[in-house]
Amino acid sequence: MAGVTFDGVTKVFSDGTQAVADMDLVIADGEFVVLVGPSGCGKSTALRMLAGLETITSGTVSIGDRVVNDVTPRDRDIAMVFQNYALYPHMKVYDNIAFGLRLRKVPKGEIDKRVRHAAQVLGLEDFLDRKPRALSGGQRQRVAMGRAIVREPQAFLMDEPLSNLDAQLRVQMRAEISSLQDELGVTTVYVTHDQIEAMTMGDRVAVMRKGELEQVAPPQELYDHPVNLFVAGFIGSPTMNMMEATVEDAGDGLAVAVGEQRLTLAPEALELHPALRRHVGRTVVLGVRPEDLEDPTIATEMPTDQRLSGKLMLREALGSEIIAHFEIHAPPVLTEDLKELAEDVGTAHHFEAHAKNQSTSSKLAARFNARTKVREGETIEIAVDTRALHFFDIDTGLGIYDGAGAMSSQQDEAVVVGPTTKGDEDHEETTAPSA
Repeated sequence: MAGVTFDGVTKVFSDGTQAVADMDLVIADGEFVVLVGPSGCGKSTALRMLAGLETITSGTVSIGDRVVNDVTPRDRDIAMVFQNYALYPHMKVYDNIAFGLRLRKVPKGEIDKRVRHAAQVLGLEDFLDRKPRALSGGQRQRVAMGRAIVREPQAFLMDEPLSNLDAQLRVQMRAEISSLQDELGVTTVYVTHDQIEAMTMGDRVAVMRKGELEQVAPPQELYDHPVNLFVAGFIGSPTMNMMEATVEDAGDGLAVAVGEQRLTLAPEALELHPALRRHVGRTVVLGVRPEDLEDPTIATEMPTDQRLSGKLMLREALGSEIIAHFEIHAPPVLTEDLKELAEDVGTAHHFEAHAKNQSTSSKLAARFNARTKVREGETIEIAVDTRALHFFDIDTGLGIYDGAGAMSSQQDEAVVVGPTTKGDEDHEETTAPSA
């Protein structure tokens, strides 16, 4: 096994398109790192350069201590798992798993030992004599994983391996891949467009945008302390609610004016965002995650000066909770960051309509307790946990934490080394915010 290093890696295609820009990323030996971002952000291109399937325009890629820029894919000692499984339909499962070992002229006895061990680990012992067409999607993906495992490579590379599975199978395979990687301890680089996969599987997640790394951090840190609007809007489902707000002095503390309404900030908010004091009298982007909004008849501990009023437009009953969609009178955020995110999820037309009509209302989503009695069409109160609010500079898009309007820990050379816990053409810059 070995770590992986991207050092100033850039990829420019022959038509002049820059898919990856000056990418610096150090992945520790045995670490599971997920590259995630919108379609076209460069994540798959980065993985393909690591695999040797794309040439590198500049910079170096290393596996362990060896620079592999000019090493052929077969000699890089990596194993790749593809989106479409890439199984040979005419071969039985046993032969599919053994194929790479036979090409490398591994002794027959060793091949049999490795194949049967992989089949045992993956629950494929009863399927070794079947052909791929007789298997389910999840079983085919296990065969592809088995073919990678028997190689005993220095690193696993996975390019959206679960995207062809149905929702239930994806959940199951996420857990299986994570458990398997933890058991084997093999360095793994995993590419996905699905931020839920990224959050649930990776030791660290690297969010990419337009060929650059935006932030590299453990999943919970990305969620709790996004470095900018793009990361905040991309990570989380439903996505973070965002609206314009004005910071106001409130004696010993601060408040934010949201349209004609006002929220008093809890002391914990100022502890996490001390630089917010420098923004008094200025407009900022206020972010609040759906789970930090609740029906005040249930969240009775929330003070009355920490509530918003809005019209309930839609309620989605999910059994364990209600997703409440409501509208409040507050200017929406119409930055390029959020426009790009809207384009990625197919809601760009809503974004453009807001911009064209100079909308003064924002649509928010909340996770309400299933016991809520709110009804569509009603104007309701929404309790806001102001301890968990997020704030961003409206001009730069950077998070307002403990620096002069952005992150104090924003680094020019923000390469994060090693785990802190145990595509499509993309781009990004790494930063690790502090609480």
